[in-house]
Amino acid sequence: MSIITGRGDSGETDLLFGRRIAKTSLRIQALGAVDELNAALGVARASASQADWISLIDSIQERLVGLMGCLATLPDDLARYQEQKFPEIGAADTEWIVQQAHLLESRGVRFTDWARPGAEGSLARAQMDFARAVARRAERCVLALHESGEPVPENVRLFFNRVADLLWILARVECD
Repeated sequence: MSIITGRGDSGETDLLFGRRIAKTSLRIQALGAVDELNAALGVARASASQADWISLIDSIQERLVGLMGCLATLPDDLARYQEQKFPEIGAADTEWIVQQAHLLESRGVRFTDWARPGAEGSLARAQMDFARAVARRAERCVLALHESGEPVPENVRLFFNRVADLLWILARVECD
């Protein structure tokens, strides 16, 4: 079966469980921003050379896939999503992000001045700064969706704030 189906030609796309939604909806904007974040992290990951850095990015990306599943599920289908045991973002995922940030900060990474992406001469670190900016956009999209009256679980909302902070820290540590 081809990926080209023409089903989106009318300006709609599929969510999980066969639900159709406008491509211009806030939910799809949020999903798109998370997809962009995942892609930006992929570029940073491909540019890195340290195994622990690559592994950390992979773990973030794994959580983003679960987060996208949550966003691709309308509130009416949430019980069905959970019954099928699809991945979700929970408090443990947000806490994991905080723990990773604290581990990196324990190495002496501190906020001392405004960041200038690329100033360190490291492509991977500059790409991590780009991923951080995309994470902040994803956060704004998720918050706009929630504020529009379509509830987004608190753990999903908090995850983006924490992950953007972690990405800022990652852009400040040696990775290549």
